[in-house]
Amino acid sequence: MKIRELLKIGGREVQTIGPNETVSDAVQKLSKYNRGSLPVIDEHGHLVGIITERDIVRKCFSRVDSCENVKVKEVMTKEVVIGTPDDDAEYAVMVMKQKRIRHLPIVENEKVVGMVSMRDLLDIQLENCKVEVRYSQLLPRRTQRPIL
Repeated sequence: MKIRELLKIGGREVQTIGPNETVSDAVQKLSKYNRGSLPVIDEHGHLVGIITERDIVRKCFSRVDSCENVKVKEVMTKEVVIGTPDDDAEYAVMVMKQKRIRHLPIVENEKVVGMVSMRDLLDIQLENCKVEVRYSQLLPRRTQRPIL
C-alpha cells in the first residue's frame, strides 16, 4: 500500500506548530488533537523540525526553566526523517524501525501533507491479517477418511 492511500484512510488533518511558539503551546496542541508529535514549519510552510512528546520530556523537563518560556526550536529535532506519498508502507515501517522513530512526516512539493505513525502502519498490517484470516476460513475442509 502506498502512503498516499494510507493518508486517505486516516482522514486526519495535519496539525503543525511554528518554531517560535512555546513548548507549552505544543503540549496544548498535542493534547487537544491527541497527537504524539507535531511537524514544525516555518512562515513559508516548509518543514524545519519535529517536536515529539519525548523531545519535551527529555529536553524541556530536564531544564530548570519553565516550559512556558522555552521555544519549540530549542527542543525540536532538526534532522527530520521524511516520507513521500509515493513511498510504500513497508518502506515507512523499515525507515521508522531503522531510525527508531514513531512519527513520519509525509512531504510533497516541500510541504507537509500528512503524518504517519507507527500505530497507523500497525493498524494496516493488522487489518491485512484479519482479511487473510477471513479468507482462510473459506478454504474447503478436508474430510478425514476412516482408518481401516
